[in-house]
Amino acid sequence: MNQILLTRKNIKKKANLLIIYNSIFIISILVATLFLFWLFKMKHTSNINEEISKKLTTSYSISTLYSNETSYISEPQNTSAPFVIGIIKIDKINLNYSILSVTNNDLLDISVCKFAGSMPNEVGNLCIAGHNYVDYKFFSRLNELEKNDIITIYDLTGNYLNYSIYDIYETKANDLSCTSQETNNTKIVTLITCNNMNGKRLIVKAKEVL
Repeated sequence: MNQILLTRKNIKKKANLLIIYNSIFIISILVATLFLFWLFKMKHTSNINEEISKKLTTSYSISTLYSNETSYISEPQNTSAPFVIGIIKIDKINLNYSILSVTNNDLLDISVCKFAGSMPNEVGNLCIAGHNYVDYKFFSRLNELEKNDIITIYDLTGNYLNYSIYDIYETKANDLSCTSQETNNTKIVTLITCNNMNGKRLIVKAKEVL
């Protein structure tokens, strides 16, 4: 009798374990499906924003072909409206994006943005902010840069200047000292993005190559 009871208990125990395993398997499948859906959605949105950014860059390039001293992509009557103020290129990491005139959440989804400072290639510290995406878009590859690498900035006239990187560091998210305009009458570019691993800001600073 005892053996029969033990056998029944073992069968019931195995049945319960089987139910638990099946439940875990089903939940795992659901979680994986939701994650893949989220990943696909993020990738799709990122691709759309990338195409918008490329169109902005193409429009800028075309406009400079028909420009003598000034480009028709100039500041509009309503100065609060965003517009393209230049192009940033970093050949080492295959980066080529329009620089938008102001920074907000919507514009940061489209391209890199002027966060503070001077206009492109003017005396001062042009601070440019950009998202760090997982698919190597925008400023996601800044961590691959090293001192003396070259950043090229095009202004509204289509002219460009090269800037040599002299400092790369991380700082707290609320530390805005990198935006200081005390440049000793020189031209500086500061690139700002997030470190998605630790929540800090990655800062890349470069000065005009004379």
